[in-house]
Amino acid sequence: MKAIQISVYGGPEVLQLVDIPKPIPGPGQILVHNKFTGVNFIDTYHRTGLYKVPLPLVIGREAAGIVESVGEGVTGYKVGDHIAYLGPNTYAEYTLASPGSATVLPENVPLDLAAAVLLQGMTVVSLAKISHEVKPTETVLIQAAAGGTGLLLVQYCKSIGATVIGTVSTPEKAERARKAGADHIILYSSEDVQKEVMRITNGKGVNAVFDGVGKSTFDISLSCLARLGSMISFGNASGKVEPFDMFKLTPKAIRLMRPSLMTFYENKEEFDALAAPIFDLISRNKLTVHVHKLYDLKDAAQAHTDLESRGTEGKLVIKL
Repeated sequence: MKAIQISVYGGPEVLQLVDIPKPIPGPGQILVHNKFTGVNFIDTYHRTGLYKVPLPLVIGREAAGIVESVGEGVTGYKVGDHIAYLGPNTYAEYTLASPGSATVLPENVPLDLAAAVLLQGMTVVSLAKISHEVKPTETVLIQAAAGGTGLLLVQYCKSIGATVIGTVSTPEKAERARKAGADHIILYSSEDVQKEVMRITNGKGVNAVFDGVGKSTFDISLSCLARLGSMISFGNASGKVEPFDMFKLTPKAIRLMRPSLMTFYENKEEFDALAAPIFDLISRNKLTVHVHKLYDLKDAAQAHTDLESRGTEGKLVIKL
């Protein structure tokens, strides 16, 4: 079968299209014929070695496809089911999935949308429901509000009833974030983010910042928080956040969390608690998933290049 594998850490050029054996499901495993796989920043962290992984490695962390076969002891899944799942090795035609990290899709949710939304959608629920439980009375700041996770986070927070401030780099991205429901837009390329946040909130600051950008926005995000606010730093798009003085949190008693989605679930019940709200919103046409572009598997390197450029709007998806 065809797959994208890395044998060394590095830039997009280390992504190699290879032929490897089709896996065989063992006890407690599902063999999935992948149809679409999502492209995520965690894939680039694995590729560069920011997150160390054993090599060689077929990269990828989410996909949607059709159940090809099931191993001994697997219940709740049958051949032909359309499923979405999280797990390793998804840049491949076939992947072994764990039943505890998969979900059978509602009939009206297509496979391409499922692959586009699963990881980022579950991330959004973990951020706005667990990391900081967003309330209708709150105001939140979402950095990079026109990215794949950003657009979903805007919509999810608006579905709760919160006031949303989003930062974007261009007028075109500003329009995309507005359409997603953002109440206020800040062009970080030409406006002072902290000054604008304080103007919008009458000097109070926001109840929470959701920052997936990392190094370049961390200090600005901290400065935008209200007393007892939550700083949720969940990504490294601009690089890893540098070590900092914890006493920066003291004047406003700021809560700081650096979450990772995989720590929020240990079993299928917890997995479904994060996935179900997203697919429910999609089923009821309450959530729009923006797919920036579909790539062929052989063009995975270009997908990584595009993602890391921060010039994309919405999700990047590979078609298998």
